Amino acid sequence: MEASDLRIALFSGNYNYVRDGANQALNRLVGYLLKQGAQVRVYAPVVENPAFPPTGDLVGVPAFAIPGRAEYRAPMMIPPSVKRDIKAFAPNIFHVSSPEILGHRAVTLARKWKTPVVASVHTRFETYLRYYGLAFLEPLAVACLRRFYRRCDAIFAPSDSMAQLLREQRMNYDVGIWTRGIDQEIFNPGRRDMEWRRSLGIADDEAVIGFVGRLVMEKGLDVFSDTIDALTKRGVKHRVLIVGEGPAREWFTDRLPSATFVGFQAGPDLGRAVASMDMLFNPSVTETFGNVTLEAMAAHLPVVAARATGSESLVTDGVTGKLIRPGAISDFADALQYYCQNREARIHAGEAGRASSDRYGWDQVNQALVDGYLRVIRQRELGSSPPRPSPVP
Repeated sequence: MEASDLRIALFSGNYNYVRDGANQALNRLVGYLLKQGAQVRVYAPVVENPAFPPTGDLVGVPAFAIPGRAEYRAPMMIPPSVKRDIKAFAPNIFHVSSPEILGHRAVTLARKWKTPVVASVHTRFETYLRYYGLAFLEPLAVACLRRFYRRCDAIFAPSDSMAQLLREQRMNYDVGIWTRGIDQEIFNPGRRDMEWRRSLGIADDEAVIGFVGRLVMEKGLDVFSDTIDALTKRGVKHRVLIVGEGPAREWFTDRLPSATFVGFQAGPDLGRAVASMDMLFNPSVTETFGNVTLEAMAAHLPVVAARATGSESLVTDGVTGKLIRPGAISDFADALQYYCQNREARIHAGEAGRASSDRYGWDQVNQALVDGYLRVIRQRELGSSPPRPSPVP
């Protein structure tokens, strides 16, 4: 079997209605698969005005707005009409990208039809509970995720550190790697624009600490703010540049009134914003990979990040940036102060980061997943199947 023989049914809770790193990776994957001659059909919630057009054929599934986070949709089921569509498409592999109701129903359907099914891991969903006062439920969430992922033939992590965590959590006996790529036409040091910086009131000699991402508390906005406070109290000269939008925008603006907020940026504008920073500060512990970290490295920036999954696989501590214990405000401030006050250190870390990012090309990383599809199908044809799940989580 070759890539052109693949017929993939892809299930996503958010394929294109809100832009994020996960669904942009899925759309790039579908584009690559179609170029290889594979057939792909995507099943996901649809909205009237999505963030961007979908790549490939998209079939809508019923979904409702999540209370308190109305921009997101929760798929409810796979209705009979959609099941008929899947059956007519006759996929030879299912790919589920999130462990919500749609993902569970897709895995159940795949097992019923004796079709191989794989899952890609994009977010550490269990860590989100910490931001809603429900940290005590995290072990239960891990157990439920384990039950979901063990019903799959294989799962794919976006980084070596995340793959190791999934093995330690016993999520599946077959953990592969589907990492993320970088568009170096957009993210490169040549995009740095001093005139644009000046238009924002940023002086040439001011070190800019950047944040890029959706403005939600799960991204560590509280840790970011507390660290900037600590830096200010030390009298360290700096500016803060925030790129992104989200439901926590008002909170973040009130919390950091002296920061510069430029809103959502995409394409070349995003490349310009990132390259015009002097360092990236990413305190999040919820990422499985950290696209923004890789983009900053490609743009020649040092990265100060939490020592967590994703960042650990991208940032080499003391070489391309600094890895700090999650939540350690003083240590984060030390790292940022070092780069704010040491231009040569910024240059050396940026050069190392740029060199490290060169190995992340989209075609190469997507081909690795295609090879994984073909391996799983071959194993199933030889009689292999996922272990029977435990009757309890």
